[in-house]
Amino acid sequence: MNKNRIEAFSDGVLAIIITIMVLEIKSPQDKGASIADLKPVFQSFLSYVLSFAMVLIYWNNHHHLFQSVKIVNGRVLLANGLLLFWLSLMPFTTSWMGENHFASIPVVLFGVVLVMSGLAFKILTDVLVHAHGKDSLLAKAIGRDTKTLISLVSYLSAILIAFFEPIVSCLIYTAIAVIWLIPDKRIEKQLRQNRTSTPAE
Repeated sequence: MNKNRIEAFSDGVLAIIITIMVLEIKSPQDKGASIADLKPVFQSFLSYVLSFAMVLIYWNNHHHLFQSVKIVNGRVLLANGLLLFWLSLMPFTTSWMGENHFASIPVVLFGVVLVMSGLAFKILTDVLVHAHGKDSLLAKAIGRDTKTLISLVSYLSAILIAFFEPIVSCLIYTAIAVIWLIPDKRIEKQLRQNRTSTPAE
């Protein structure tokens, strides 16, 4: 199968998810024109910024992941679909969290979506590594993937904390997003090393 189709489809779905999220931010009901009139929607905006960062991170890592992909089979399609399913729930949880001023249960549900999205991306990565083999360029680039495991554990901790201190959980979500916003160069590094080690024909 051609990997270009799965990349194009994924890009389209992620673009729609971001569009839906921003449309959930409603203008002030009293139609005021001052900065103070934006106060009721400020928390919805903060929720959108956090969710936008998360979706951007997944798009960025999905792009990097598929740079070294050569084999796309049915399992890859299913794993990619699972990732897109969980990410497609982001607009709902984002809206609910912002409209309810970061109350406990909406923050918990947002965290659940983050955990499931992270697990889905891990599954996609594992399926791709299995398809390419343990000695493949992709497998060498991914390695133990400690960063993903730490993130999942942090998300789970934040979900538990959200029942008591939801704002602290949001700060944990934000911290993880900041860590992942730093571009992951593992795959690019392996691609460069592969090019330099391959003799020119």
